[in-house]
Amino acid sequence: MPLSARLLGVGVQGAKAVGKATGFDRAVEIAAEEAIVAAVESEAVERAMARVLKGPVVEEAVEGALESDAVKRALLEAMDSELVDEVWHRLLASDQAQQLVERIAEAPEVRAAISAQGAGLLEDIGRTVGKLARRLDDSFERVVRRIFFRKRRAVASDRAGAVSRASAFAIDGVIVNLAFTALVAVATLIDNAFGGGGGGASNFAIAVGSTAWVGLGSLYLVAFWSLAGQTPGMRFLGIRLNQERLSLRRSLKRIFGLWLSVVTFGIGYLGVVFGEQRRAWEDRFSGTAVIYDERRPEPAPWSRPPLPPAPAPLKSEPASDSAASAAAAG
Repeated sequence: MPLSARLLGVGVQGAKAVGKATGFDRAVEIAAEEAIVAAVESEAVERAMARVLKGPVVEEAVEGALESDAVKRALLEAMDSELVDEVWHRLLASDQAQQLVERIAEAPEVRAAISAQGAGLLEDIGRTVGKLARRLDDSFERVVRRIFFRKRRAVASDRAGAVSRASAFAIDGVIVNLAFTALVAVATLIDNAFGGGGGGASNFAIAVGSTAWVGLGSLYLVAFWSLAGQTPGMRFLGIRLNQERLSLRRSLKRIFGLWLSVVTFGIGYLGVVFGEQRRAWEDRFSGTAVIYDERRPEPAPWSRPPLPPAPAPLKSEPASDSAASAAAAG
């Protein structure tokens, strides 16, 4: 090396040795560190960083990274790694995840959705069964009329036929029987608890039970006719009375005609098959008719067209301005 370079190196080494011995180099390092920290924490640097983050440079960099094949491969490898599987296993086995599942299951929105799905399924089944019953109404009536040499119905009727009415009555009978069985079971338990005999039922008990069954069935029918105009069986089959609600007096007349038709071995229902209006004795006594209920599923909320915006109300002119305008016109 030339002499000048060797002298400069000796001078620098000497300066370092002197600075280290006196502590000057440490003081310079600390001062430089404080200056850098102060510069980073200054408001000017914060504003500059905010401008950079809000600018297009960061957005373009992120988009470029996401579109990069290397980044995609790295993400896929990370998702397929054992570490991610271990994290998921621990997360699913944690108490917090179990609490989250329980809260979701107990949410009223989830229960309402499940109930709506169940009700919708029953409605769909009822519509399908109702359509089948309507076709059987016409077929059964046509066969019976042909057997008894009666004319075929010329015009289709909107009144419920024999198959639909009998099916609805059978469903209502099942419901009444289930309720009556439950009541009898409760009464038997109470009787046994108080030391009642466990022997067979006497004739008196059979008579009382039959009367109670008839009374429960009558109460069931009268209640639904008076409150809704149709029983659950009628709703399932898609038929109803031609009136939304019946008064108690008309409901009692209808139940009297129904039991009278049953007692006479179905003579009161011959009008449903041979009559043009398909009216049984209970229909005539109460002045009602059983019609098909045209049920249609509710459309989805997103399938309904949006309502047009309401027009803005017109502002009326004040009385003084109207009077002034009239005076000016005069």
